[in-house]
Amino acid sequence: MTQLTEAVIRYGLPLIFGIVLLEQLGLPIPAVPILLVGGALSVDRDLSALHVLGVAVLASVVADTLWYWLGRTQGGKVLKLLCRISLSPDSCVRQTESLFERFGMPSLLFAKFIPGFSTVAPPLAGATGASVAAFLLYDTGGAVLWAGAGVLGGMAFHRAIDRVLMFLTSVGSGAFGILAAALALFVAFKWWQRKRFYKVLRMARITVDELRNLMQDGQQPVVLDVRTSGARARDPRRLPGAEVLEASEIDHRLAELPRDREIILYCT
Repeated sequence: MTQLTEAVIRYGLPLIFGIVLLEQLGLPIPAVPILLVGGALSVDRDLSALHVLGVAVLASVVADTLWYWLGRTQGGKVLKLLCRISLSPDSCVRQTESLFERFGMPSLLFAKFIPGFSTVAPPLAGATGASVAAFLLYDTGGAVLWAGAGVLGGMAFHRAIDRVLMFLTSVGSGAFGILAAALALFVAFKWWQRKRFYKVLRMARITVDELRNLMQDGQQPVVLDVRTSGARARDPRRLPGAEVLEASEIDHRLAELPRDREIILYCT
């Protein structure tokens, strides 16, 4: 038995709980690999697959319940905060709100399989006023499906995972350096994408004062409210004269928009 395997067996359950908890709280720490290792070690090592599944589900539900409570008490403020710190702000709200509005609470059953949706869905459920019982039912079901897929995958491919563990042990402490470097590169790449997105956004941005000046000067800009229906329900305020337009309809309605006036779109 390798030293790494012994360490995972000895500290496995607290380690699994901690990593899953941190990932579900929003940190860029992948939890699926530790679930795969836990599942692999449960086949021929002294580690229970049910225990691995149980602590993973518990950690996931604890983190999600915290986000649910924040969404229920703080509403849209929490979603705005998440997207300020998100590594993918261009899709943070739009895609998650569209999925939640389409499938409702059952979307929590598959939320953890969709990058970005896992963290945003619980506070979104709270912000929409979903009951605690319904949230816990669907969220726990989704956690079981997600964690179960990881554990079962590790059990199915335990031989291959054992070989990977042997290789990492042979590399020694350098293996953790390699993993840390890979994680750092991933975060750096997403940060670069984030900076590039905001740079493009600034080039096409108009301030509130600039828009007000256009209106006062009689230029009659076309103002389109492209927020999702859920976002409009949470915050019914609207810019003067704004027309509601779903983002999915923009391409189909381009011909209707005037070419001789400024067109302003705003969303969440």
